[in-house]
Amino acid sequence: MHPASLWKKLPDGRAACRLCAHFCRIEDGKRGLCGVRTNVGGELMTLVYDRVAAAHLDPVEKKPLYHFHPGSLTFSFGTMGCNLSCAFCQNYSLSQPPRQGRAIAGETVTPAELVAAAQRSGAASISYTYSEPTVFFELMRDTADLAHEAGLHNIMISNGFQSRQCLDALAGRIDAANIDLKAMEPQFYERICGAKLAPVLKNLVHMRRLGWWIEVTTLLIPGANDDAAQLRRLADFLCQELGADTPWHISRFHPDFAMRETPSTPLESLLRAHAIGREAGLRYVYVGNIRDDTWNRTLCPSCGAAVLERAGMGLGQARTREGHCASCGTSIAGRGLP
Repeated sequence: MHPASLWKKLPDGRAACRLCAHFCRIEDGKRGLCGVRTNVGGELMTLVYDRVAAAHLDPVEKKPLYHFHPGSLTFSFGTMGCNLSCAFCQNYSLSQPPRQGRAIAGETVTPAELVAAAQRSGAASISYTYSEPTVFFELMRDTADLAHEAGLHNIMISNGFQSRQCLDALAGRIDAANIDLKAMEPQFYERICGAKLAPVLKNLVHMRRLGWWIEVTTLLIPGANDDAAQLRRLADFLCQELGADTPWHISRFHPDFAMRETPSTPLESLLRAHAIGREAGLRYVYVGNIRDDTWNRTLCPSCGAAVLERAGMGLGQARTREGHCASCGTSIAGRGLP
């Protein structure tokens, strides 16, 4: 165990966690909803500071981030645990066991060792991902500091359910994030994810204020969050609150975890959502988890030329010059574009 940050000791011996928007009040000997923060004699401890459960070298496009140093590699890692309980979770073997009180697995590793591994791999960045990086905040924070010292960027792949205090503590540490905006219905978050929508919306706006490069992903689930009116509200929020240059990744659902009886998303539903995003004014809308790379191309918002093409999980041909369309010279939104 390692001392946790972002909490307050209460007079009755409970620990008031200030890490995420659940704001758990944890009794002595108990864990928070994430399953990886525990009260030991009135002191809050994290169980995952040195327990990395998954680590891989990925194309940054796999996160997905399409407008942040495209074509680069990112060293990705995560621990067990999550502050949400999404019925459709595709990484439930990592995210859910600690919430059920089960043992926390992982390889013992230090922030310095993680940064050294990223450097050896030739990565341009470190991605905090796979489960929910909020719950391994202390490991992310310390690794991010060392990563910046080593000239690496820091990327967070998250559900966006942090506390404001957590986000402010990450200011200057995180460079880019892909945030899941799972739906625009509070009932969806409460019933299917065990969380609330409002904090995610507020946090997205605050992340933008912090200067992070933000891309948003929505997993489109048949009959759950694919209503056209809901998608219009979501696209309008992105365009009006985050800006028309915010990339929106619409991802195809495949049956998993507690939603194995729900069918995969029909292609026509994905393309309808894509059209809704474009009609709302979003300049960069993508469709993922399908075989057709046509919908993963970055098009110039002025002349329509394909400026960044993708092949599977990686970058294909780039037709840009220092971040501008090679055909008409229009600036393409992003950071570190060729």
